[in-house]
Amino acid sequence: MRLLPAVTTLLFGASATLPAQSATTTRPVGKPGAARATPAYEVTIRWTSYGIPHVKANDVGSLGFGFAYATMTDAACTIARDMLMVRGELSQTFGPDSGHRESDVFHRALLTDSAVNAFRATQSASAHRSTAGYVAGYNRYLKDHAATLSPRCKGAAWVRPVTVDDVIRLHMSFGIRYGVGRFMKEMATAAPPSDRKAAGSGDDAVQTDFDAPDGLGSNAVAMGREVTTTGRGLLLGNPHYPWQGSSRFHLIHTTIPGQLDVMGVSLYSTNGVIIGFNKDIAWTHTVSTGTRSTLYALALDPNDPTRYRYGTAWRALRRVTVRVPLMSANGAASTESRTVWMSHYGPVVMSEQLPWTTTRAFAIRDVNLANDRATATYDALGRARTIADVDAAISLGGVAFTNTIAADREGTAYYADVSTVPNIDAAMLTACRVQAPGIPAAIIVLNGADPACEWKQDKASAVAGAMPPSAMPRLRRTDVVSNANDSYWLTNPAAPIEGFSPIIGGERTARSLRTRAGLQFIAEATANGRKVSAEQLQAMLYSHRNYGAELLLNDVLALCAAPIAPVTTPNGSVDLSAACSALTAWDRRETIDSRGAQVWREFWAFASRNPNAWTVPFDAADAAHTPRGLATDNPTVKEGLRRALAQAQQRLAQAGVAPDATLGSVQYEMRQGERIPIPGGAGGTGMWSVITTELKPGGYSPIIHGNSYIQVVGWKADGTVDPRGILTYSQHEDPNTEHGGDLTRLYSKGEMIRLPFAEADIVADRNLRVVRLKQ
Repeated sequence: MRLLPAVTTLLFGASATLPAQSATTTRPVGKPGAARATPAYEVTIRWTSYGIPHVKANDVGSLGFGFAYATMTDAACTIARDMLMVRGELSQTFGPDSGHRESDVFHRALLTDSAVNAFRATQSASAHRSTAGYVAGYNRYLKDHAATLSPRCKGAAWVRPVTVDDVIRLHMSFGIRYGVGRFMKEMATAAPPSDRKAAGSGDDAVQTDFDAPDGLGSNAVAMGREVTTTGRGLLLGNPHYPWQGSSRFHLIHTTIPGQLDVMGVSLYSTNGVIIGFNKDIAWTHTVSTGTRSTLYALALDPNDPTRYRYGTAWRALRRVTVRVPLMSANGAASTESRTVWMSHYGPVVMSEQLPWTTTRAFAIRDVNLANDRATATYDALGRARTIADVDAAISLGGVAFTNTIAADREGTAYYADVSTVPNIDAAMLTACRVQAPGIPAAIIVLNGADPACEWKQDKASAVAGAMPPSAMPRLRRTDVVSNANDSYWLTNPAAPIEGFSPIIGGERTARSLRTRAGLQFIAEATANGRKVSAEQLQAMLYSHRNYGAELLLNDVLALCAAPIAPVTTPNGSVDLSAACSALTAWDRRETIDSRGAQVWREFWAFASRNPNAWTVPFDAADAAHTPRGLATDNPTVKEGLRRALAQAQQRLAQAGVAPDATLGSVQYEMRQGERIPIPGGAGGTGMWSVITTELKPGGYSPIIHGNSYIQVVGWKADGTVDPRGILTYSQHEDPNTEHGGDLTRLYSKGEMIRLPFAEADIVADRNLRVVRLKQ
């Protein structure tokens, strides 16, 4: 006999645990017969096993209230710190070092009161009610649980109630974090030559990192009715996101009866499901190759480097004074004034690669700074019933920087890069692009003096300066679409997508080993008319096959043929026997029991730098299979590969990692004092199942990013949704809590859970806990 759940009813701050059979009755608080005001918010939150909340309300305000309360249960410290960040109060709380000062300047300069008010004015009445509910739920959680917060922030003065403006700022900051947000230091320290001369400083203190930010990546596969065992859609969502911080996912299920019923994940810092499913559709995202921001080269007035040419006239840069509250090392409070310089394009940025001279400076424009469409977009996604609805939802313009891959109950597979990119076509790039020394060719710099180089405005786009949805790539199929962070071009090798602006991505260019791994695995699974089940799609990822090794390891092992000559490196002579022996015995997978995977990982980090290493070069007509083969008959390449083996063996020895150790013994996460082995490996080596970490003394821990939320969603033959998934790092931000590691242990063992979406599954859960909130 299953025990009935305990039900807690919380009324205006009062609480009581009631027996389950009393759950349907809520008694008023106060004197008998006294009138009680109708609550503004009323919500039921049911937690099932693994700490998964199911939030149910009759209106959007109450749903927002419950959403915040449920999310704070697992992420209060992380969200509270993010609220400090977007207010520009990190320096006041933690001191100005570690990038806090620059972050505060950035957020105070861009997320101003006027910007917040402008954002607010664009939102629907429903969105306003949802945000107000979220604020009330957040603050209610702090009131109810101040004494039981995680030790990470319990009792901290900076964990305090929030306002609607705080939540709007958090929302605005999300879209720009990977555009202008990557230039915080460059923006906070930019100053004209005269100011730097007076201060005795140069412009070389900041080094700009133009590489794509770490921790962003994903795999996704959508299969249509032609290739699935049920004749319906099937989706794998496999985002590779950080294992720490506010970009962690959080499992949640939200319901307004008769209107909305969607399950999946939010990020800690968002207030809605951003990847998930309902009874009819399932969707996921992968980070796209589209450009979100462009630099503008400003031609300055030689007599006044705070003026820049625009057409035939001069425009003055706008000086914005930002006051940042600080706390010194001895705890003393003060306020520091900093100047941010603004062009009409956006803030001026300065570094060694982006110098501000007497004749030139650089400004940055971010298309997502004006993007206020996310709430409407994701609300529509959660309510979608068909792929046509999915397309209409993302065409609202609120997908900031990702591709969308989806499947529906009727068996349609869908891909689109309808993300937010500047409205720049190939002709404009040719006419307006500026080559600047020290700036990588992949970074777009436009001529800021020519008005014709302004991003084009199109009434069909909901976001100013953004490309309209009709001009962006999409593909519907009844077989397969997939993406692994390369561009849209090879979404399906049988139907390449071509003819779009380079601002979105490249065409007829080489794909990554990870993209090719996915294409190979899909081709194998569907060969000769074979049909794919949900279990097979899950196994495709959980096999942890290393496609790079399948493709190239035999070439490397040829270098291990006896006798193996030692290799001389700057750190001494190396006998390759240990590395060769480990690679010879390796199963070419990265399961927790695989031995030798670490040698390939370290080897490829060096070997991939060798120029002209391929025997068969890239061929756009055979992009899924080229380039391939290592040119071991080329003496230079051969020696480079041998040296890479030696360097890999040395690195492992220095870290105290045996070449033939099981991967699970050296790659792990700590949870409640337990070392949990973690399968998966580096995508750059040819892994589709991605886990990214750094080699440290003793092994690879902690995990930085990689497999995070994994969902496999299909439909049974009768049309009933069939969802399964896992949150690899578990729900709670604190690894020492019950729900800080329970799902991690399942992931380690190669398991997923049946996601409890159906009402029958929720009420049957043996660990069901119910809380009813009114306020």
